[in-house]
Amino acid sequence: MTTLKEQIVGVWSLVSFVDQIQNGNTFYPLGEDAMGFIMYHPEGYMSAQLMKQGRAPYQSEDMLKGTTEEMAEAAHGYMAYAGKYDVNEEERTLIHHMEVSMNPTWLGQQQPRIASIEGDILTIHHGLIPNIKLIWKRLKAHEF
Repeated sequence: MTTLKEQIVGVWSLVSFVDQIQNGNTFYPLGEDAMGFIMYHPEGYMSAQLMKQGRAPYQSEDMLKGTTEEMAEAAHGYMAYAGKYDVNEEERTLIHHMEVSMNPTWLGQQQPRIASIEGDILTIHHGLIPNIKLIWKRLKAHEF
């Protein structure tokens, strides 16, 4: 049997990002058709990028010169962070170290994730907010 650290290494494509709200309703924070990738490197680094589809480009067509409203809307539909990660094999948990993040509130945080892998499907529950579940599918080399 391989370890979680061995199983997690690779590139994963987002299948679903769901928040089961306390009243039992399902909420999709970035829409039902959200896109994203999460990558785990064998050297202990990871990166996650998730986005809402249909975000409008800046009218200026300059990546650094959107209006305040355009930039706020673009940021509202995007999540990104990267840094080191640790694995607790006994608890089947990951700790994501937020070394860089689009959300400055997350900078320097260490956030737990509960992971399970079945075949090419990775399910991650946010360790601090257990009603949030992300499902990822492993990408093969030819799918990059």
